[in-house]
Amino acid sequence: MKNLGNMLKQAQQMQSKMAEMQGRLGEIELTGQSGAGMVEVTINGSGQMRRVKLSKDVVDPNDVEVLEDLIVAAFNDAKTKIEAVVAEETQKVMGGIKLPPGIKLPF
Repeated sequence: MKNLGNMLKQAQQMQSKMAEMQGRLGEIELTGQSGAGMVEVTINGSGQMRRVKLSKDVVDPNDVEVLEDLIVAAFNDAKTKIEAVVAEETQKVMGGIKLPPGIKLPF
C-alpha cells in the first residue's frame, strides 16, 4: 500500500506540473511563414491565432485562392512549431516517462 500512496502522490504532483505548463504555454507565441515570408501567422501555445501579417505583394483580388493557401500553410507551420514546444515541455514535466503510442499530452 505504501507504493500505491507514493504513486498517487507522484500523480498529483505531475497533474499540478501539467496545469502549470499549460498556463505557460498559453503565453508562448510562435510565428509560421509561407510564400518566402510574405504571409506570417502567429499562434499561441493553446493553438489560438493571434496575428496574420500579409505582404502587399501577395494580395491579389484576382487570385484569392493563392492567398488562402498561403495562410493555411503559414498556420500549419506555426502549429508544427507549437507542437514541438509542447512535446518538449511535456517531456520535461513527465521526467522522461514514455507514454504508450497514440497518447498525446496535454489532453
